[in-house]
Amino acid sequence: MENNNNREVVLSIKELQVKFGSFVAVNNASFDIYKGETFSLVGESGSGKTTIGRAVVRINETSHGDIIFKGKKINKKLNKAEDAEVIRGIQMIFQDPAASLNERATVDYIVSEGLHNYHLYEDEADRIRKVEKIVGEVGLLKEHLTRYPHEFSGGQRQRIGIARALVMEPELVVADEPISALDVSIRAQVLNLLKTMQEERGLTYLFIAHDLSVVRFISDRIAVIHQGVIVELAETEELFNNPLHPYTRSLLSAVPLPDPESEREKKPVIYNPAVHDYSQEKPSFVEIKPGHFVWANSVEIEKYKTRLK
Repeated sequence: MENNNNREVVLSIKELQVKFGSFVAVNNASFDIYKGETFSLVGESGSGKTTIGRAVVRINETSHGDIIFKGKKINKKLNKAEDAEVIRGIQMIFQDPAASLNERATVDYIVSEGLHNYHLYEDEADRIRKVEKIVGEVGLLKEHLTRYPHEFSGGQRQRIGIARALVMEPELVVADEPISALDVSIRAQVLNLLKTMQEERGLTYLFIAHDLSVVRFISDRIAVIHQGVIVELAETEELFNNPLHPYTRSLLSAVPLPDPESEREKKPVIYNPAVHDYSQEKPSFVEIKPGHFVWANSVEIEKYKTRLK
């Protein structure tokens, strides 16, 4: 499946809606993720970003729209072989490394579980080789394999979580706030590890975060989500240099500046949804310049276009 700029699309989300009872958590979300890129989904807590990530790995059911992985729709009933292929092809790294690891299992068991379930090794020697290789790549030692999660620090536990996901040799990794539960000093190490693994293995990431300063370092493109609706999408530097939607501008104004003087003088931009008048014309997701999309109606589009000139 190729799009018009000839990059291979690994994941395509079209008009996605996710409901919990009568509450619409995600509405009308559409975007493509290209092979080898890091696509970040950014928004405050409760904005729907994790809901989308969990829909991609099929933890959350969808009420409308399509999730297409490598040209095949996956948010529908799949047969056993298709199901196994999708599980192997899309893996998730969870936010809380303490809660997502089985405390009663050794690291060897945790990392091997997917290999066992989907028979992804030839014999016991092959399984051990695969597990030792991935554990080494994420910066842990062979002797760690016989230990239990509680014996490790938060950063090491997250490395175990990364090893568990990557031993399956997925093409797409959904990383759900993978560093927000970690100490600040460890965050950069884990981000660097994710970047290195991506380069070495040709991985594609859907990276979910609430902090724009983190995603600037790691992302190729960023989508900003507010109350279940994607309000803006652009390449990273384009989004930072030309934020159009008032909510994006508000999120960017919260990013701390390295210079204490400028930080003190900075005025935060408070987002007020009342700035939009959608009584006459409803908004839609419009490409305002190549690769830069914004949720707006025609009046707002004209205003944004003038700002870009």
